[in-house]
Amino acid sequence: MTVSNKHVTAGRDVLADFRQAVAQDIMALAVLHNAELTSDLGEQLVSEQFPSGLQFQLLSDQGKETTQLLHDSIQLLDGKFDTPNLDELAADYAAIYLTLAFRASPCESVWIDEEGLAMQEPMFQIQAVYKRHGLTAQDWRKRSDDHLVLQLQFVSHLLEIGAEFGEIARFLDEHLLRWLPDFSTRVASRCATPFYAGLSAFTATYVEEVRESLSAILGEPRPTAEEIEQRMKTVHTAPLPEPKYVPGTAPSW
Repeated sequence: MTVSNKHVTAGRDVLADFRQAVAQDIMALAVLHNAELTSDLGEQLVSEQFPSGLQFQLLSDQGKETTQLLHDSIQLLDGKFDTPNLDELAADYAAIYLTLAFRASPCESVWIDEEGLAMQEPMFQIQAVYKRHGLTAQDWRKRSDDHLVLQLQFVSHLLEIGAEFGEIARFLDEHLLRWLPDFSTRVASRCATPFYAGLSAFTATYVEEVRESLSAILGEPRPTAEEIEQRMKTVHTAPLPEPKYVPGTAPSW
């Protein structure tokens, strides 16, 4: 079933469909941000006309624009998954997510911390949120808790387990949407490939429209950026000890 942001205030069944649709879509986006594009995954995206086939359809002008942008960038790859093109995609992925050559960190702390440092207060705040849900990052030194991929996976998880919509909205307000638009803009303006420009733009717009839908579901206006910043000034989380992850003992990424 296709769900759009015009239909999320309907009955319980539609809200359940909304949960499932967005959870699956966001997890699909997390996969694309998680590792460099392979030929198999690229061919799958081409055949599925991604992202047009996602279950939650974006209806705003910007949503339609970024959907088309990502769709077109993927179709440009059709039949071009040879070594030179894959190498170019891999280099672009590395510049964004590994070497930070574009100065567009995929981690929240760098955008929020006054000195632009990694693994600062926002990371520990998110670490505490994960802990309340019995989750830990497998190795926060290799991929910190405030990384884009882990935040997307966490939002998907909250939807899957039936968390309160208000909790999901709060996490988006206090974390992901405080920095994702800036990350997206910088990546799109500096990266070398249309695919990663399209992916970054689409991801930010997708999460934004999900947040608008949550506002409609909750019947509550979204807090302003100033209200969110004021709220976050009162939130201080002491650094937690390094999590001890033992496979099979607790959920993790």
